[in-house]
Amino acid sequence: MTETENLANTKLQELINENKQLKENNVKLKKGNSKAVKKYKLEQSLKPYQAELIKMQKYLEETGKRMIILFEGRDASGKGGTIRRVTRYMNEKHYRIVALGKPTEEQKTQWFFQKYINHLPAGGEQVLFDRSWYNRSMVEPVFGFCTDQEYKNFMKGVTGFEKDLVRQGTILVKLYFSVTREEQARRFKRRKTDPLRQWKLSEVDVQAQERWDDFTNVKYEMLKKTHTAAAPWTIIRSNDKHQARLNAMKTILNSVPYERLDKDLDFVPDSKVVYSGAHEIEIMEAQRLREGKFVT
Repeated sequence: MTETENLANTKLQELINENKQLKENNVKLKKGNSKAVKKYKLEQSLKPYQAELIKMQKYLEETGKRMIILFEGRDASGKGGTIRRVTRYMNEKHYRIVALGKPTEEQKTQWFFQKYINHLPAGGEQVLFDRSWYNRSMVEPVFGFCTDQEYKNFMKGVTGFEKDLVRQGTILVKLYFSVTREEQARRFKRRKTDPLRQWKLSEVDVQAQERWDDFTNVKYEMLKKTHTAAAPWTIIRSNDKHQARLNAMKTILNSVPYERLDKDLDFVPDSKVVYSGAHEIEIMEAQRLREGKFVT
């Protein structure tokens, strides 16, 4: 083979390799675009409900009604992302997001609910708690941040506290976001490797998987003792983030008797995503009978 032929073959092979690389890049680009388009469409599908939330907010303003929404659930269960979608287009003057940190030394000496009362809504206002007073029934007992007596006092007193809020006209919505152990582990792994999400990972998160069963046990006790007629729990299955956000919005909208903006919109929650607290208790008790322990 002549030098010219060798050179031609080399060039040809380079072109073949470049073409192959271009095809691979094109596939990746299409896949990336497909994901972006899918995400865009999912976000767009929330818009009609976000418009309804604005109409609902206007009703609260006009009537002077107060509204509290509690977002509870394990770490990485999708609470924060849902709160962001719920409030995205709302009037910032008439809602607040409350996410309290560790109590101060002074707060530790106060009545437990005192620090939360300072953040309750005025007339025409909504307050969304990203974790709430239910820290005392979930995180604190699992990690030893409260004594057994403090835990018992809370469990005895919280139903009366909530009943009084509702009796005096406050709309109280209690949402518990339920994620599986496997999905939580996947989300934690992503937080560790994604520099844009690493800030979400805390020491408590690191131990959440190890203490899964402990959290499940206190979840059961919380639902069993605090799911009441006056202040019921709504469980949101949140492995699918979009479905969790959509159905949380429907649940919130259905709790307020405002006039619908679009009467043809589907306001019925998906029965595979949304459960009553009472039904969740039944599911957990059935799990315990079959497997000897809670799973959910």
